[in-house]
Amino acid sequence: MQSVTFKTLNWNVAADLYLPPNFDENKKYAAIISAHPIGSCKEQTSGNVYGKALADAGFVVLAFDASFQGASGGDIRFIEDPTLRVEDFRYACDYLVTLPYVDEKRIGVLGICGVGGYAINAAMTERRIKAVGSVTGANYGRLWREAFGNWSPIGTLEKIAEQRTAEARGAELQINPFLPPSVEAATAAGIKDIDVLEATEYYKTPRGEKPNGATSYLYSRSSAAMGWDAFYLAEVLLTQPLMIVIGDKPGGFGAYRDGLEIMRRARSEKKELVIAEGWSHYELYDQPEPVKIALDRLIPFYQENL
Repeated sequence: MQSVTFKTLNWNVAADLYLPPNFDENKKYAAIISAHPIGSCKEQTSGNVYGKALADAGFVVLAFDASFQGASGGDIRFIEDPTLRVEDFRYACDYLVTLPYVDEKRIGVLGICGVGGYAINAAMTERRIKAVGSVTGANYGRLWREAFGNWSPIGTLEKIAEQRTAEARGAELQINPFLPPSVEAATAAGIKDIDVLEATEYYKTPRGEKPNGATSYLYSRSSAAMGWDAFYLAEVLLTQPLMIVIGDKPGGFGAYRDGLEIMRRARSEKKELVIAEGWSHYELYDQPEPVKIALDRLIPFYQENL
């Protein structure tokens, strides 16, 4: 694994580049952009689990930190704007096509959790992406219109507007956590949703905790997500081969129903739904058995379509 950077218009993006065994720089390889979940970083699941496994299967894999997050540049920090997150995929493609050992006609993408939705959306208008994979992918815009926005999108937008005005006048930035500080705190607060509890157990314990896995967001820059839909125009623009991996233990983040929706809506002639029976959203991050279910289908999918 190599640490690399690539440029956007105004800052550098930090990434890890995973190379196949017996890598030969004189050969041409298919490449996969592996993108971390919302509030995560490249060292969590997209790199250390899926990125490494896909590289071991013979692909060049680029796992990057989102702009404004992790070790990447961009100010102000903790912005989670779907438009900017989608643009990161274009810059990742820009970087890959400069590598002499990457076949520019064989670039795929894998998005995990909410970034599965970003990856799907990016592929609609980034034609250098030739195959699309999503593991427990969710539609971040839908989440904001529902649970993240307290099921009151207009009321939430009004509050965001008030906070942005306050910050423009000099108030301190409001950085909100996506998750409770611990499973114990979540339980004490009466939270029972499997996704929230399992996310907290992953991100807030040694199982998945990493220095750059902040699980935080800048509240005043959240309004763009409210009006965004990961699947908008999928019936028209999403034509690449598509593989959707979901668990069948649904939780509040909605990856199960989002997976079914994009399978129905995608224009792609070749599309496959993989349901990991008996497994949940966050077990697909790093638990050996469900991860194997995902990779046993994703690896041949990319081999066939890249």
